[in-house]
Amino acid sequence: MPLRVLSVTSEAVPLVKTGGLADVAGALPAAVAPHGVEVTTLLPGYPQVLARLGRKRVVHTWDSLLGEPARLLGGMLGDSPLVVLDAPSLFVRDGSPYLDPAGRDWSDNWLRFAALGRAAADLAAGAMVVRGKRRQFDVLHAHDWQAAMAPAYLHWGMPPEAPLVPSVMTIHNIAFQGWQGAEIFPRLGLPREAWSVDGVEYHGGISMLKAGLVTASAITTVSPTYAQEIRTEEFGMGLQGLMVARSRDLSGILNGIDAATWNPESDPLIAKNYTARTLSRKVANKRALEAEFGLEPGKGPRAGGPLFVVITRLTWQKGVDVLLEAIDHLVGLGGRLALLGSGDADMEARFHEAAARHPGRVAVKIGYDEGLSHRMQAGGDAILVPSRFEPCGLTQLYGLAYGCVPVVARTGGLADTVIDANPAALAAGVATGVQHGAVSYESLVAALSRTATLYGRPEEWVRLQRNGMAADFSWNASGQAYVELYRSLSR
Repeated sequence: MPLRVLSVTSEAVPLVKTGGLADVAGALPAAVAPHGVEVTTLLPGYPQVLARLGRKRVVHTWDSLLGEPARLLGGMLGDSPLVVLDAPSLFVRDGSPYLDPAGRDWSDNWLRFAALGRAAADLAAGAMVVRGKRRQFDVLHAHDWQAAMAPAYLHWGMPPEAPLVPSVMTIHNIAFQGWQGAEIFPRLGLPREAWSVDGVEYHGGISMLKAGLVTASAITTVSPTYAQEIRTEEFGMGLQGLMVARSRDLSGILNGIDAATWNPESDPLIAKNYTARTLSRKVANKRALEAEFGLEPGKGPRAGGPLFVVITRLTWQKGVDVLLEAIDHLVGLGGRLALLGSGDADMEARFHEAAARHPGRVAVKIGYDEGLSHRMQAGGDAILVPSRFEPCGLTQLYGLAYGCVPVVARTGGLADTVIDANPAALAAGVATGVQHGAVSYESLVAALSRTATLYGRPEEWVRLQRNGMAADFSWNASGQAYVELYRSLSR
């Protein structure tokens, strides 16, 4: 009999996505299935999820789930089981999974995702009946603060006769903690003992992420370096003491990428397919990208400096404020920049100003477009990821796969996945990209200059591209690591 894992998440591809969490949650079931682990994914019943669920099979109902009527609907996510929490008063509304149409957080997000956690705990302990038999799970796996109440309800909120189900809490970004005022505590349905400094209480209120971190059997982050970083004041976002206290239960498992979807040899979204052996074909994608962004076309495959691409949220975390300061230097090197992203309104405006200042050299598209992100990886020479902190990062992994050389800050998963083109790594023939230290103007422009110099040395540049394309960042190793963790908890 396979090991049965309930994965609780607020998003998962291909049903709903706002960021990298969805890619990870969507890929996890297939990653562990070859190792005898069956993952059932629990998702909120957003309109787009319900619309794609197809035939709806009711597997459980609540007259009152934290005060709201709700039911569980069964379906499939690819080849793996899917369960959807259908609670129309909580999830059927316009806007994004977390924001209203005006871009503000839903005021009841705490209730919406506490209900998800409560449902997950009930489900893990045997609430779902399949073919007349009550189905229990061997492990519950919660992702980020939106699912973090699930381990808390397993710990504090189950009847004495309920089975003991171990849990994993994965931190995709510790900066997002689901903090709410103390007034919501009575509505969570937790016992009084949960309200303490060793429980859900945090700075006079409630941190839903902390609730999961103090109660989960094991804690993971999405890269080994980030697992170390969050034990420090600089990166722990106030929870570093808890992370140090739980060091024995904390580990870092790198995210993988879907090697079938992100493969330049077969990608149907790009202008021309290519491999590490046929890199000359990549120039067709570069020309197509130049045309799509209205950039000045190069006169040959290596004319001028590199075409840098950026695919990111426009936030302080991502270091794009420093990139704004460095754009004139980038253009001065002969480089060009194509950016796709959205976020801070002031940053959006400043990038538009930079594009107006450098027509044909800098171009900006505000928003997110999955197909365009593929075309940018295929057409760009180098992808910039100057994040101040980055738990794992996926764009640099896509860049490696597409021969779009990553230029990254030395932090989190960026440090774990990109081998800097320093003299020793170049001499050994193992470099895959360019790393820089502190996210500052001086550090970034030095990295841009190094990148331009490498680009001007065709043999070294092609070696960087081919090394990156040869790296294996599929889910093979990561899936095995999760399987080992699950099995250690279920013994």
